[in-house]
Amino acid sequence: MHAAHANKATEQLYLLQQQAISNGNLFEVLMEAGKYCSLGQISRALYQVGGQYRRSM
Repeated sequence: MHAAHANKATEQLYLLQQQAISNGNLFEVLMEAGKYCSLGQISRALYQVGGQYRRSM
């Protein structure tokens, strides 16, 4: 999957990060990115721009 969609995955991850930075609606971009990117790639891309979520205890 990584090799087959390398170019498209890079583009989709960039769009996902830009949408997250601008506080936009991630749903549509996330659904499109899911076609070309693994869950790990998506998680890392979002972590790079937003940090890690930690639930308050």
